[in-house]
Amino acid sequence: MTNYKQIAGEKAAEFCRDGMVLGLGSGSTAAYAVIRIGQLLREGKLKDIVGIPTSSQTAKLAREWNIPLTNLQDRPCIDLTIDGADEVDPQRNLIKGGGGCLLREKIVARASRREIIVVDPAKLVGYLGHHFLLPVEVIPFGWNLCQSDLIALGLEPQLRLAAGQPYVTDEGNYILDCRMPPADDLAGLEKAINNIPGVVENGLFLGYADLVIVSGPEGIKSIGSLAGPGRCASPARGVS
Repeated sequence: MTNYKQIAGEKAAEFCRDGMVLGLGSGSTAAYAVIRIGQLLREGKLKDIVGIPTSSQTAKLAREWNIPLTNLQDRPCIDLTIDGADEVDPQRNLIKGGGGCLLREKIVARASRREIIVVDPAKLVGYLGHHFLLPVEVIPFGWNLCQSDLIALGLEPQLRLAAGQPYVTDEGNYILDCRMPPADDLAGLEKAINNIPGVVENGLFLGYADLVIVSGPEGIKSIGSLAGPGRCASPARGVS
């Protein structure tokens, strides 16, 4: 059986270059990119790179493959991040956070010159919220008040559970998964959610995905481009 996630992840790893600072995404598809980067290092086909992981699980996987790791304090600008997504709309806006890593993922995306998103065709949707809930990360104190405020915005939030207890993120927070209607103003919705006291971050990733690599039965499709100067003002390292 063809593993389309593996194909997408390994294709994205082809864009890595010697000397890069790489953002290492979380989730099953991004994990294949991390493994491939480790293989390229082991084979001597990739050199002098360092990675910044978006979760403790990704950090563990990177160490298993001997990928050198750093942090945003030492390397505040990332050349290229490879990550997955739960939904991708026609404008390459995303919903992320199904794995609970949305806060670190958005910080890393914000610090990245360019970002590649790797998905299978089922993740492509006509509008965000089509079939996946929007995660909103909140502090445990007063989470129920955040829930009420999200309802007032027209969302339908429910507390994420694990083994009958509130799911806890790497940062020690809770997640409210929200059913959302089609939104004409995603940027306005993102701002309104983040203005709620107690909300840490939400899973709307607007304008971060430069290139989306889709792997499915019809082959590999690329949406977008890595051309241009990128977002972070660091010396270019020849992404192509």
